[in-house]
Amino acid sequence: MFKKYNIGIMGTGNIAGVMAVTIKKMKNVRLYAAASRSKVKADIFAEKYGCKKAYGSYEELAADSKVDLIYVATPHSEHYENVKLCILNERPVLCEKAFTANAGQARELITLAREKNVFLAEAMWTRYMPMLATIREALGSGIIGEMKTLTANLGYLIGQVPRLREPSLAGGALLDVGVYTLNFAAMIFGDKVDGIESSCTYTDTGVDEQNSITLHYADNKMAVLNSSMISLSDRKGIIYGTKGFAVVENINNFESIAVFDSHYRQVAVYKRPKQISGYEYEVEACLKAIDAGELECPQMPHEETIRIMDWMDGLRKQWRIVYPFEKPEETPENTDAAKSVEEEAPLRDGTESDN
Repeated sequence: MFKKYNIGIMGTGNIAGVMAVTIKKMKNVRLYAAASRSKVKADIFAEKYGCKKAYGSYEELAADSKVDLIYVATPHSEHYENVKLCILNERPVLCEKAFTANAGQARELITLAREKNVFLAEAMWTRYMPMLATIREALGSGIIGEMKTLTANLGYLIGQVPRLREPSLAGGALLDVGVYTLNFAAMIFGDKVDGIESSCTYTDTGVDEQNSITLHYADNKMAVLNSSMISLSDRKGIIYGTKGFAVVENINNFESIAVFDSHYRQVAVYKRPKQISGYEYEVEACLKAIDAGELECPQMPHEETIRIMDWMDGLRKQWRIVYPFEKPEETPENTDAAKSVEEEAPLRDGTESDN
């Protein structure tokens, strides 16, 4: 990649700011434009991070033919409409997690992107990190024997964030936090899941505040996953085998993997390489795929995005959680709450936007 790629950011919350700082430190990319539904917010963001263009509407950003990739950093309740807008304007898209509010929306967007021959990828950042290959290589070497069990925990103290308590905004722990534990299990153990058992507790608004999920695999592996927006967790992922176990520090931004033998002695440790923020890897992967004429990234292919969304739909069905806009008479854009928090996407370390 020798040209300078123009990156546009849709949304101007904190997560957009982290991406802006990251892009400024990358080679071969330019922070070209930012868009908000508020021109004032867009101008402030552009001045702070050095964007050439500041748009007071998402439509203006999507219509700019000079944009090579749009990073959608809005809340996931808005992703369907935001991404659809980009695709219809033939702009390549990297969309934050959770990709959409449900699997139906995900399928529709992916189908549309393929019909329009437009690149589309989910920004599940851990999928793109070089540390993932290190983890897989260590486990694949047989150093802990045959892998049998996996646990993953991710919890942040974000339960009082208004957006996360609001059913009309697809609130709850699952789509914001649990999505990482599900992806971690899928990255390590794969997709041959025979059954899923789960339970959760609820907020007084009716969304899940914490949950426990057990995945049963066809080869008799099990993954036990816990996520919460009301308690702080150790963020560890632990893989247990017939000869030892391995501990991954921070499943939300891999820091290291330590390997222990059957006598509980540490026999190896691998640490992540130096990074800007970790966001750079997904941007690089997208641009590489776009250059190659691909419509998706191999790190997070469309079928995997749909699979995770299907799992989360199934979990919500077990918990009897239905978002209001999933009923025919109601849609996300006609709720007052949706309009009031257009850019309050959470940071990936669990810190909420201050917009």
